[in-house]
Amino acid sequence: MSWLTVTYACLFYAATAMFVFGVGFRIYSYARTPAPLKIPTTPAPLTPAGAGFRVAREVVLFESLFKSNKWIWLFGAMFHFGLLLVLLRHLRYFTEPVWTWVVLLQPFGKYASFLMVGGLAGLWARRFLVPRIRYISTPSDHLMLVLLLGIGLSGMSMDFVSHTDIISLKEFALGLVYFDWQPLPADPPLLVHLFLVATLLAIFPISKLLHAPGVFFSPTRNQADNAREQQHVTPWAPKLEP
Repeated sequence: MSWLTVTYACLFYAATAMFVFGVGFRIYSYARTPAPLKIPTTPAPLTPAGAGFRVAREVVLFESLFKSNKWIWLFGAMFHFGLLLVLLRHLRYFTEPVWTWVVLLQPFGKYASFLMVGGLAGLWARRFLVPRIRYISTPSDHLMLVLLLGIGLSGMSMDFVSHTDIISLKEFALGLVYFDWQPLPADPPLLVHLFLVATLLAIFPISKLLHAPGVFFSPTRNQADNAREQQHVTPWAPKLEP
């Protein structure tokens, strides 16, 4: 077993553990955080079912962003939908036999990388070109965009510039899943791509990318506007009464 295979296998196990436990802890913290006030952004649904549907629209269609800024919505939609197709396409590396729908998705996922990178480029450009966005942008904002762009561009280079050994790569990926390590191809673009992915997994729980699970816990979105019809009392409030 080469040192390269051992290094990257340990790197991915560590990064995955940090991602799973980090995100799990964040979700646990979000779920335990009290929401003592009724603060849904109006106009808001009047029922819990309507509030759930509102969150679903926010997650799938980015409804509030569309109403706020059409250009940012366009770049955001390009990135997120492109990323979704690219991630689904990568399922072929972790399944054997590959599911039929994943096989059918391969050409769409391949070219969706252009959507993903184009959307990222637009989102990064606004942090330089829009004064108010440039003023509030921090180094971490730029770092995350550079990291995501690096992942996208290095992945595209293996599809459109220099092809890597896909069969050996899949054997390595399946070996990680089944704890049966297989040699990792020593292609520089692949090594860069995998290192950047592992880095993203490791820092995800402490980054602003946590808006992904956080949107489900946003009281401005998940609360129904029924303060007049139903008294809103937090579970810990009665304990404060004399």
